[in-house]
Amino acid sequence: MRAIIQRVTEASVKVDGETIGAIDRGYMILVCAMQGDTEANADKLAAKISKTRVFNDESGKMNLSLLDVGGSALIVSQFTLAGDTSRGNRPGFSSAARPDEGKRLYDYFCDQVRGLNIPVETGEFGANMAVSLVNDGPVTITFDV
Repeated sequence: MRAIIQRVTEASVKVDGETIGAIDRGYMILVCAMQGDTEANADKLAAKISKTRVFNDESGKMNLSLLDVGGSALIVSQFTLAGDTSRGNRPGFSSAARPDEGKRLYDYFCDQVRGLNIPVETGEFGANMAVSLVNDGPVTITFDV
């Protein structure tokens, strides 16, 4: 699975002008299931993200995890993370999981993050979404598992 996390002070997602998910301090997580991904990839990604230390401690050093600060996660599916730009000017997305498998793994990943006692809000799989966020830092980290 492929993901991008952004440390945020707030983030939200709208579908058809209506807010369907919003968080305060935490992570905006954009996630894409790739061909061949399994639940094991989602488990590893959820564990890794929950323990990644990018929040500041009392000395201002990035030394605290999402779990340490009691933050939330806004998780949005984004198949375009599979974009291959190695040829031509139009990205190819053939390495993304098929939509049915992508949705299954997206839902599973969200459940795994919830299972780590992290409050989770989500986007809507396959929908045209408007995502807003305030990137804190800015801090943006990519993951491939």
